Formats: sequence, C-alpha cells, structure tokens
Amino acid sequence: MRTTRTAPARPVLTAALIAGSLLLITPAPAGADTDPVTREGPALDHRPAKSPASAARQALTAPVPDLSDDSADDAHRGYPREQILTPDPVNPADKSTKLGLTPYHAIAPKLNALQRLGDRVSVEIAGRSAGGHRLYLVTVTAPETARQAREQSRLRELIENAPAVAAKDPAVKAAYKTPVFLNNNIHGNEWEGTDASLDLIERLATANDARTADLLAHSRLYFNITANPDGRIAGTRANAGGFDLNRDFVTASQPEARAMRQIMVDKQPAVMLDVHGYVNGTLIEPTTPPHGENYEYDLFLKNTYANALGMEAAVNGLGYTPEKDGVEPAQIPFRDQDEGWDDWPPIFTPQYAAFHGTVAAHTVEIPLRVNNTDYNTLPVSELRRRSAINVDVAGAALDATLDFVQRQRTSLVADQIEVFRRGAAGAAQVPVSEETVPGVPGIGPEDVYTTAFPRAYVIPAGDAQRSPTAAARLVDHLIANDVRVSRAAHPFRLDGRWYAKGSYVVDMRQPKRGLANALLADGRDISDKVSVMYDISGWSLGRLWGATVEPAQGLSHVTLHPVRAAAPVGYVAPRGDLRLRLDDPREVAALNSLLQQGVRVRQAADGSVVVPGSARRQAATAARAYDVAFDATRITGGTPLTRVRVAAAVTPGELFALREMNFEVTPVSTAVLNAGFDWSTVDVLFVSAGLEHDDLNAAARTALDAFLDDHGLVGRGTDGAALNAAVGLLPVKAVEGNGDANGVVRVVNSGGKITAGAPDHGFVYAPVWFTDLGPGVRVEQSYATGNPLVSGHWRPLADGSGGSAAAAGQPSVVSGPHAVLFGTEPLFRAHPRGEFTQVGRALFTMATM
Repeated sequence: MRTTRTAPARPVLTAALIAGSLLLITPAPAGADTDPVTREGPALDHRPAKSPASAARQALTAPVPDLSDDSADDAHRGYPREQILTPDPVNPADKSTKLGLTPYHAIAPKLNALQRLGDRVSVEIAGRSAGGHRLYLVTVTAPETARQAREQSRLRELIENAPAVAAKDPAVKAAYKTPVFLNNNIHGNEWEGTDASLDLIERLATANDARTADLLAHSRLYFNITANPDGRIAGTRANAGGFDLNRDFVTASQPEARAMRQIMVDKQPAVMLDVHGYVNGTLIEPTTPPHGENYEYDLFLKNTYANALGMEAAVNGLGYTPEKDGVEPAQIPFRDQDEGWDDWPPIFTPQYAAFHGTVAAHTVEIPLRVNNTDYNTLPVSELRRRSAINVDVAGAALDATLDFVQRQRTSLVADQIEVFRRGAAGAAQVPVSEETVPGVPGIGPEDVYTTAFPRAYVIPAGDAQRSPTAAARLVDHLIANDVRVSRAAHPFRLDGRWYAKGSYVVDMRQPKRGLANALLADGRDISDKVSVMYDISGWSLGRLWGATVEPAQGLSHVTLHPVRAAAPVGYVAPRGDLRLRLDDPREVAALNSLLQQGVRVRQAADGSVVVPGSARRQAATAARAYDVAFDATRITGGTPLTRVRVAAAVTPGELFALREMNFEVTPVSTAVLNAGFDWSTVDVLFVSAGLEHDDLNAAARTALDAFLDDHGLVGRGTDGAALNAAVGLLPVKAVEGNGDANGVVRVVNSGGKITAGAPDHGFVYAPVWFTDLGPGVRVEQSYATGNPLVSGHWRPLADGSGGSAAAAGQPSVVSGPHAVLFGTEPLFRAHPRGEFTQVGRALFTMATM
C-alpha cells in the first residue's frame, strides 16, 4: 500500500506502410465539408468522405448545433476570429446568481466585451448542450496571420501523423504554439471555474507585461467556458438529459461530451485542467492507483506531478487557513493517499484527454462546498464568501498551470510527440519507476500498469459478424474518436482465420493506439488491486456494443483502404416477406417506427420480427433512416406486435436508451403514481429506480395492482425485484451482490425471444442474481461458471458473500408469464449498447402477454 511521501498521398495502404512512423495519407476529396461543430475541418486528412449512411447514423444521436452566431470561415483563418454573440434572455432563476457568480445569460455579453479589449481573444461556438444552450470555446493567443495559422495546423498534424519526423523538425521546437485546454463547469453545480477563467481571459487580453506576451506568442489557450450550461442554470450536476458528463467520454452519448471530444481531437492539447468542486483541501491530480493501463503513464506522471506541485504551491500561497477561512492545505492524491481517487477508466475528462496526447491533465477539486444542501441552507453572504474563495483557488491553479506551460513548453511538446511516436512505431510502454520518472518520489509496484497491445483488431464482415449494424456504429464511433480504421480490399488470413473482403481493421501501430485499445480491449479484473474504485472499472466496447471484434497478432501483406466512415448497411430484399433481426438498438428503433405507422409485424420464436412484403416501402424508409437490413424470409406464424407504450421508473441513462430505441416512454415515479396516473395510456411497466411499492398511497397501489393483473412488468436490479416481490408476479428470490461491484461479465444465454443470439458478455453495476425459482419461471440468461468477471472490480463483502464466485452459474435474467427481471445492467449509461435489445425484446414480450 502507498504511504504518504514527499509525405505524398496514396489511396491504398499496406500493413507494412501503416507500421512506419511516417504514415501515408489519403487527402480529403475536393469540396469536403468542414466540421460543423468547430469549423476546424477534418483534424486529419487520411480518411475519405463520410457516407450518407454514416451521416444518418450520427444524426440519430447528434443534434445539429445552431451556428447562427458563428463565422463560416475556414480553419486556417488567422487569429483573432471575433464575432458578436447574440445575448440570451435574462433568466432570474439561474442558480449562479445567488452565489455572486456569472449567470449563463451574462456570458455572451461578457465574451463580446472581452473580444473588444484587443486582438488576443476569439470566440467560437463548439456546439449546443442537451438543453439547447451554446457551448463557448474561447481562444486566447497572440495574433496570427492566415499563413501563420496554416503553419500551426501543419505542425499539429505533423506531430500526430509523423511523430518521428516532428521530433527532428526544428520548426516544431521553434514555432509550434503549445495547445492548452482549460475546461470548466462540467458538473453544473460546481460553478467557479467559469468565473476564474473569465477573469483570467480578461487579464490576458489586456496585460502588457513580457511574461504574458511570451506566453501568448508560444501558446494557444483554449477555454471551454462552461461545459454544462444546463446544469449551471439549474444548479444540477447533470445536464438537461440527466447525464453526468464526466462519465460520458467512452460513449459520448451527450452533445456536450461530443463537443469536448472534438475540441481535444482538433486542438490536440498538451496540457489540460478540468475545474471541479468540492474537496477541502483542494485536490489536485495525479491520482492513486490503479492507473489506466493504456497510457504512456511515465510521460503522463512526470508532467502531471510536476504541474501539481506548482498548483499546490500557488493555492497554498493564497494564504487561506483552516482557522480563519475554513480552507485546508491542498493535497495531491498520488502523494498523500493510498487509494480512492484512481485514473483507471477513460470516462473522466483528464483521463480521456491523455489519449489525445495530453501529457499533463488534471482534475482540480476546489475546496468550499456551495452546492446541494449547503446551497439551500447557508446564508447568501456565506455562500458568496465561499464562492469568492473558490474563484481565487481555481484562478491560482490556472495561473500556475500557465507558468508550468511557459517553463516547460519544449519538453511538453516533445513528450506529446513521444506518445504518438510510441503508438505509431508499436514501441513498448515504459513502466514507471523512480529511474524512469525522476523527480516523482515514492513510486512503487502498486503504480505499475501496462498492457500488451495486439497487432490489430479485426471487425469482421460477412457471416463472421454478429451484427453488421453494430459493427458500422462501432467503426463510426472509433473514427469520431480519431482512431484510424481501414477496410480490407480482399479476403485475408490472420492468426489462422480467414476474414471476408470488406472487414474492418484497426492497425494498432497508430498514434492513438492507447485510445483504440481502451475502447476495444477486454480490460482486466483488478479486484485484487484496491479495495474500492471511484467509478466503473470495466467498459469494453469490443464486448458490449454487440459487434464481433477480434484481436490479431499478425498483419503483414494485408491490403487496406483507410476509411472515414463505415459502409452503409441498410438493405431491403427485393421480394417476399422481410426479416429484421433485433440484435442492435437501431433495429429496435426501426421496428418501433414501423409499428407506429401501423405496419403489421410478427415476432418469431427467436426474437426476430417478420415484416410483410406489402410494407416494403416503409421498410425501405426505415432501412435508410436506421441503417438496418431487412432480409428475405419464409418464416410463417409468430406473435403479432403492436406499438408499445412504456411507463418507466428508470435512471436517466435507461430513459435515454429507451428513447434511442424509439419506444414511446412516459416517465413515472412514486410521486407520479400517488398524484394519480392514467394507466390506460401505457402497455407495460419498466421499473429500476424511483418507484417504491410501500410508499404508494392506497389509490395508487390499487391502480398499479389492477394494471399488472393484465399487463406485464420488466424489472431491473433491486428496485425492480422488490416491486415484483411486492405484487407477487414472479416467484423468485433476488440476491444482491456487492453494491460496489461493476464490470464486464461472461453470461450464458438460454435462447428464446429475449436472449436468442444475444452477446455472451454483459455489464453489471451492483449485480443481482435470482434463486428459489418457482413454477413457471424461465431462466433467460445466467452468469457464467467459474469467475464470470472479465474486467472490472467485484470483491466479496466482509462476510464472504456477494462476490463473483457466489454469482457464478446463477440466473441473471428470468421471466414468466407476467414479468421479466434483470440482474445485470443492460442499459447502463449507454455503455452496453449490445445489451439494449434484451430490454427491448422483454418489453415487446410483456406488452403482448
């Protein structure tokens, strides 16, 4: 345990060429669109244009930003890039105002004023929040001509695309401006980073000292003023969609996360800060173990620790004390704690940024709490006193970081180049030690995390692919994350297996191999490493998104075409009845669109559905909209389906998943039912959170019982199981595992309408299993025998119960005539998309009982 311690373009690539440090690239076609979010255009031009099907896939989940306030000029226009922002209506209910901070509606006028102060400040609209608010990206740098801006873009692309060349290029050392990303207010009720950044921008805009001139001549500073305007206004941690944005970077389900992702792809920051609250004393990363195994952690720790020391000194140097101000000295978890603040999952902003070449990335938790209960109970004067101190502390951390950038810019850029060079060359990671990371004391074996990268990942085409729709979505997601994907021009053989022409290949000799591996690898079981994790510990999209993904150790003599988007999947057989598989949430969404149009659809015994040939026109529209395939079929019979209206007492992530599958959903809760609910408006009830049978009043309980007499229940987790027990639908006993457990698990599916053809992996978070099965109960799925945990953290409780061994072989999904119960988390935060359809099929089954 830790103790406290002081090149010419060419359209076809072969594996041998890809393996080199100077990758051959295919230029974007003439007239290719620039990126609509950042106006930076494609960050790389090694990929051909997106297909219409890919654009349709992305449009389903990515709302188009309103760019009415922004300039349409291209990415290589010089700086400043000023614009006049249209003010938002004054909102007296904005929660920032009570704290004496900047309300959201005052930000646009403030940015307009800052742009008028000189020629150093530029404002762009990086996107729109889930609630429709503008996301402001401010760039502060010395003025640049268009020619100078083009040179910066050239050098940035050289650093990523040809790092071995960049390392020797004197222009990089002499002229490249170090990119710095300062992210604020990602949790909406952790406000003060926004105000500290606005203050800093104002100082930088007007300062005439030599230090500022030097800093801006050699750096570009990018400020995301508020990453979560919805939460800032409402005083909530989450955005308007109910999502914690600092948990969304693996999946990027929310528009704010996609905007931040694009900033990191386009700007390629070497340093970043994410300003949070509230931990007293101020918490400054780097973190405790376990450390993400896909990082170049030696480079990351070296820089992050050095900057942390500077921030610590600056924060403590403000002179606030515990006695007078209630402010404790700052702390650095890596040095000061044993465990509890890990950087294992790339769901957090700094940990995700590391995969885009950020070699010093920090969460900074400012000290004095002003949210939640304190917001509602403390006097306004005390809240404003605390907020003012927090703005000072955040400002000190920002200033210290800029000092660090100014001192270390050459080595920071060199280390970013080395991150990309190792990836492109397939070089080994360097384990951390006091020899490999000099100046960081107390490094021990508990800090050493590395992984073995495969030579490539293959996402097969043809019969070897479980779900072409899921595969296409995964490919598009990888590309959106700036992971390079190619497609095979011919059938090929790897590791003794044949793959069809058109299979996708992720060559792991690429600059961002760490991110590719973090998204696609199984991960590992780290249950024995620490007693508890800060958040999720397993997240493999290779296992959870429903596509077949296979690692490979060889890749020579495979002819590959780089792709910018997955090929279209949508297809409708020219004659006969049509079969639509329900292996992917897009297929469920397509089915629901047909049902809402009144198309007569039947469900087969294997869970797929049959669409009559007479509805071929509607099927063709759905195939285009959802990029799904309708194959010819001779299946007869089956259960008729009608549209399904769902009453849902669920988490925000589950509500998101249900709506992504195009279900008609009415959110309910104990309070909604107690106020009187019209059950005639829904067909099935889904419960996982927020509905307690014991808390219902007599009328609500009677109405619920009457509904469940002839309608079905789908339940998830302890709340779903508790409701089932209270109303007596399914004779089973629910057993709770360790509530801290989570990760990717192996499962065994029993077939039938709910789990036929489902993936053999699932996701758990506070896992549940079922025993004492009574008459009529069918086991739809079980945890695998042995240790079902593939990756994550799942320990037994202190009394030896609740561990993965206890769950092995036990039912994880059960059903009966009136209910389906899930002990897994098939809709968790948009992570296990390949599991979504199990819930979709369950809802159809219960709605047609």
